[in-house]
Amino acid sequence: MPIVAAYMVPHPPMIIPQVGRGSEKQITKTIRAYEAVAAGIAGIRPETIIVTSPHAVLYADYFHISPGEEATGDFGRFRAPEVRFAEKYDTELVKAICALAKGKDFPAGTLGERDRRLDHGTMVPLYFVKQQYTGFRLVRVGLSGLSNAEHYEFGQIIRQAVEQTGRKAVLIASGDLSHKLQEYGPYGFAEEGPEYDRRIMDAAGRAAFGEMLTFEESFLDKAAECGHRSFLIMAGALDGMNVEAKVYTHEDVTGVGYGICSFRPTEPNGERRFLERYRAEQEEKLRQRREREDPYVRLARETVESWVLDRKTPGVPDWATAEMKQNRAGVFVSIHKDGKLRGCIGTFLPTRECIAKEIISNAVSASTRDPRFDPIGPEELKWLEINVDVLSTPKPIGSKEELDVKRYGVIVSSGSRRGLLLPDLDGVDTVDEQVDIARRKAGIREQDPITLERFEVVRHV
Repeated sequence: MPIVAAYMVPHPPMIIPQVGRGSEKQITKTIRAYEAVAAGIAGIRPETIIVTSPHAVLYADYFHISPGEEATGDFGRFRAPEVRFAEKYDTELVKAICALAKGKDFPAGTLGERDRRLDHGTMVPLYFVKQQYTGFRLVRVGLSGLSNAEHYEFGQIIRQAVEQTGRKAVLIASGDLSHKLQEYGPYGFAEEGPEYDRRIMDAAGRAAFGEMLTFEESFLDKAAECGHRSFLIMAGALDGMNVEAKVYTHEDVTGVGYGICSFRPTEPNGERRFLERYRAEQEEKLRQRREREDPYVRLARETVESWVLDRKTPGVPDWATAEMKQNRAGVFVSIHKDGKLRGCIGTFLPTRECIAKEIISNAVSASTRDPRFDPIGPEELKWLEINVDVLSTPKPIGSKEELDVKRYGVIVSSGSRRGLLLPDLDGVDTVDEQVDIARRKAGIREQDPITLERFEVVRHV
């Protein structure tokens, strides 16, 4: 049996009367919509409710599924410890999800539990459901720092496990929308905030799940959204199905967006295999990009492929330009996959005999030795976007006024600690942000004295 229904809901603790203590009346429309969703779930009488929550255990490169047979939680941290939960987990469905993920070499499972207490992203929707229905077991799923496409794929795995076990299940995608809708909101205002809410509610209302895959990482960051990856898992769980979508409400009176929608799958539709279509389009874009790449990027890419496939470091090729063979410079090799950074290693001063050898060395390191990521595997190669930045010699400057976030990179130093940030990066819009990120990368405290250097780059894409 496929997933019977799915729901997109917010999780503001203030919506719980014992927490809000009257302030919840600001979002009465959201409360009424939540009650309607709970009534719909009670009418279905599912055996299992799957909740995807941004506030469950989260890892950068792994989807965590809560283990064990049961879990408890309360709203004590929101001054309402009397609102308590004790939930039984659907251990059979959890095992099925884990087994499918393992079989696909997909990074999901029950490893690494830090806190078995239920999070508010799970408890808020359960509060409303349990007013009307209690005959279910729970599967609680966390998000990850992985790409949009991988969240969507995880939803497909969950749906396959539901079908395999024959569960009658519904999925609740818990997540607020933008946190930057009003100046008085918790994170202030950004123009991307209302734009995110408009786009996501429009896509949800049309069940246009393919559009959810195309939201860029930098846009999501600027919008300070909470639930997009949760919604992507939900979308993946409904992939390949016609869906009846209903928008109940959207409110932004607190400066945070709260949207509630329901999705009822009807019959299979091969035209709605959105991840398959998305990846075909991405593959074609990358093929065209490789046809246009210059010698710098070509050398980096061929080095990555040679090392990942055969553990061989290539020599400087005959087709390398005279500048690559004769000049020396610092070089950064940046690798992205599905719009997210997958590796970046560089040298701000030359360490090799020529630029070509600098590229080769840093391409190997970026693909296999960046401590933030696992080494790149052969199956990832066709999805990679590679950039090469060739740096000018850094020059000391007297103040931040001599920086330009689009034109200059910065090196922040304090004693022996040095942090570098390249120019013109997505999501870095001001000099203060640029300097702060470089400082934090080096472990330099805010109160530590610093010196600044700037440099320019020639970016090869």
